[in-house]
Amino acid sequence: MADRILTGIKPTGKLTLGNYIGVLKHLNEMTDRGEAFIFIADLHALTLPIDPNELRQNSIDLACFYLAAGLDPEKAVLFLQSEVSAHSELNSIMQNYLYMGELSRMTQFKDKSAKMKENAIGLGLFAYPVLMACDIVLYNATVVPVGEDQVQHVELTRDLVNRFNNRYGDILQMPKAEMRKVGARIMSLSNPTIKMSKSDPKGDIFLKDDLAVVRKKIMSAVTDTGCEVKYDVENKPGISNLLTIYAALKDISIEEAEAHFVGYRYGDFKKEVADVVCEDLGKFQEKYHYFLDNKLYEEVLKKGAKRANEESQKLLKKVKQAVGLLTVSE
Repeated sequence: MADRILTGIKPTGKLTLGNYIGVLKHLNEMTDRGEAFIFIADLHALTLPIDPNELRQNSIDLACFYLAAGLDPEKAVLFLQSEVSAHSELNSIMQNYLYMGELSRMTQFKDKSAKMKENAIGLGLFAYPVLMACDIVLYNATVVPVGEDQVQHVELTRDLVNRFNNRYGDILQMPKAEMRKVGARIMSLSNPTIKMSKSDPKGDIFLKDDLAVVRKKIMSAVTDTGCEVKYDVENKPGISNLLTIYAALKDISIEEAEAHFVGYRYGDFKKEVADVVCEDLGKFQEKYHYFLDNKLYEEVLKKGAKRANEESQKLLKKVKQAVGLLTVSE
């Protein structure tokens, strides 16, 4: 049986090289495995304050990024989350089957809320793992490609599936999280102990950065006082991060990357990493502008929303029947 794959990106901030390596670069591999539903998580973007114009432009950019990365609309369904009402409707039902204690233990909620005043924390930020679980189960997803920081959300979804199915029968499909072995976590160039996160202009490589800026950021990346190009996250986090980036873009193992750079000085090592990054991003940016300038994303998103609406209604109907909601109109 082919996989049913579900993945999405939230249109907040500027997408980074980490997003490209973790998701975009491997879209074709993913869609070759089975039917894929790929969504722009614009409802999730509302959990923290965001300028409306920025949200709209970020959503357009994301659609163009997906297409520039090689997404084939004939193989994958690309759509805006907010254009498919079943996400919100199922969320209203499923919020009754996940508990406040579970949601309060979610690492991302704790991290984000710790930086906010208590009276400024919206319900959406607290409860967005419910909506995320609905995103997954709506399409009977069997595989959910995620970064390391999202695995906990898929585990919560699995808890929901067990709880709901034990009560109502075999309604929801059990998903599993899947992380890439190389490039699952790309770190900041200015502080390689933290993840590249859309918010550090010095340490993040943004997908729309000028290539000269990209090269300068890599050449200025924090390393260490040694001279050996070796993968050692504890003692050489900066070098390890650059090796990870190189290996992920070249589609080789960390061990192969280490072997390639034996005897290299740090300056030469960084230059070669920068060459590879700029080559990949240069081609990617050309394709992005092609889809953006010709507004080719619009028809893709329209067709994607139509297909996603058709598919999501099937599961939503089963859930409504299972919990006892009366339907008198079709």
